[in-house]
Amino acid sequence: MSGDEPSDLIRSVSRALRVLEEVAQSDRPLTVKVIARRCGLNLSTSYHLVRTLCYEGYLLRLPSGDYLPGPQVAERFHEMLGALGRPPNARAVLGHLAASTGHTAYLARLAKGRLVIAEVAEGLYSPWLEDLQAGLEAAPHATALGKALLVTLPPRARRAVLEESGLRRFTSRTPATAEDVERELYGLRPGQVVEEHGQYREEVACAAIAVPQDGDNPDGRWTLGISTLGLEIPPWAPSVLREAARDLVGEHR
Repeated sequence: MSGDEPSDLIRSVSRALRVLEEVAQSDRPLTVKVIARRCGLNLSTSYHLVRTLCYEGYLLRLPSGDYLPGPQVAERFHEMLGALGRPPNARAVLGHLAASTGHTAYLARLAKGRLVIAEVAEGLYSPWLEDLQAGLEAAPHATALGKALLVTLPPRARRAVLEESGLRRFTSRTPATAEDVERELYGLRPGQVVEEHGQYREEVACAAIAVPQDGDNPDGRWTLGISTLGLEIPPWAPSVLREAARDLVGEHR
């Protein structure tokens, strides 16, 4: 949840979402009694909410009587990814980038001021980053993906994105303030490859580039990047990322 509570908040909807989130975050199926306790609801209310969510397909009841997320959760997830409007050749470009370099490739975009991962192609030479997976939000101030996009924004829009992100500290190298980020970005130009070294994860480095675009809509901006184990970026990364960014928008065949 974010922002102030709306005056017309519908409590039953809020409770249902709380139940769904609790079940989805659990590493095992939950009974109604456990759901009620964790959500701070009485048992009768919890039974009504669970039955409704099961009927709508957002929860699934096991023969044991326990509950886990239902198929409609996956449907909404895939619809959300589709709504990001990825370039039609995104999967092919990222797959080729990961296969040819051995490094995990990422495609992300700004959506309502938030940095969202749209596509990932895993590579053997990169660590698994559970927080950088398709459909998840990423930190614009601590990732090369985010910094490459921040460079393309005017100062006021850049500050708004940073304020929305919350500037969480991931490692001792993570920029702590908007001013720290501004100092890092000073002198960089839109379309230039941007790097970060250990700011998002210890002993992990990333390089990224903003994808060329038409128009000035910030929410239409894409960024493409790779990650590597260790704090060094391979010397070939800038040229390979520039080539992949051009492939995404079909600037050459």
